[in-house]
Amino acid sequence: MAIVNVSDQSFNEEVESTGTVLVDFWAPWCGPCKMIAPVLEELDGEIGDQVKIAKLNVDENPESASRFGVMSIPTLILFKDGKPVDKVVGFQSKDALKGVISRHQ
Repeated sequence: MAIVNVSDQSFNEEVESTGTVLVDFWAPWCGPCKMIAPVLEELDGEIGDQVKIAKLNVDENPESASRFGVMSIPTLILFKDGKPVDKVVGFQSKDALKGVISRHQ
């Protein structure tokens, strides 16, 4: 499965449905956001069949970011069947992200 770009308009449909979705709240000017992008690509390649990975640009979509209390980026929120179940802030290793996801499988 490929990483999906979501917006305020598509958030409900893409994220708040069924299944497990990891949302990366990011911005193009954010250094750690750029560092985590290849980690998310690798993660998608390894476990993309178990979890959907989505990216939301906070500059273009402030409504969703404020709705989920995103104060600094990158913030990654794991959604399970439409509800936020876990949140990590800042750069994370692939293994750390796998751990977050596996706690909620």
